[in-house]
Amino acid sequence: MKMFVVFVILLHVSQHASAVELYEGVSFILPCQGDTFGLFDPTVVWSRSDLSPPTVHQHQHQGDELKDQNQRYSGRTSMKTDALETGDLSLNLTDLQLSDSATYTCSIRDKRIGQIRLTDVQLEVKERFPSWVKALLVLLVLLVVSGGLLFHFRQYFMKGYKVGVESAVESVLLPCQAIVCLPKDAKVEWMDSYRKVHVYKNGSDRPEEQDQFYKGRTKIKRNLLEPGDLSLTLKPPTDTNTYTCTV
Repeated sequence: MKMFVVFVILLHVSQHASAVELYEGVSFILPCQGDTFGLFDPTVVWSRSDLSPPTVHQHQHQGDELKDQNQRYSGRTSMKTDALETGDLSLNLTDLQLSDSATYTCSIRDKRIGQIRLTDVQLEVKERFPSWVKALLVLLVLLVVSGGLLFHFRQYFMKGYKVGVESAVESVLLPCQAIVCLPKDAKVEWMDSYRKVHVYKNGSDRPEEQDQFYKGRTKIKRNLLEPGDLSLTLKPPTDTNTYTCTV
């Protein structure tokens, strides 16, 4: 009489998907538990069905088997060395990226019974700072830097002077010194409290932009290619006023 011995292998299978939301840059352990007792040379497989190749991580008794791993996960996955002994088949995924958002499947592959799906983990990775916040921060930094530069170079052109003259003099020199090189298309504009006194742009005077009150009464230095004198000669001086030189 022949007797047959039948070995029954029971695996605890949980195929419900758990959903997790995390921020990019952090690490996370994707949970998976399975009873591997009695399996013949099993392999734990973590995969994503939307990738090619779909393998995220593989683990055997001998250690990790990563030759078929998708390159986007290279160096970012690991499992416990005794995972198949303890049944803790969880996957440690580091440096989460937005592209990691997907459903991950944990399975066990056995040479005799094939592949058994244990669980699914739905992972959603969010931006720590939304794109509009990043854009706003960049804009604020640019504004601060630009404001600092404008304030710094403003000191090269704007200095306060008080000029006193006798009422009978024919002309007065309003001083303005530049100690930086100016481009050829530089625009020099003299203003009193509310009128344009003199305009010089692209190497020539612009009398059409000058207020009628100052027609024929002003003269400015011509050489703007080198640091020099942007002083304005005004003739004759008629009243007390505040004049501003802007480049």
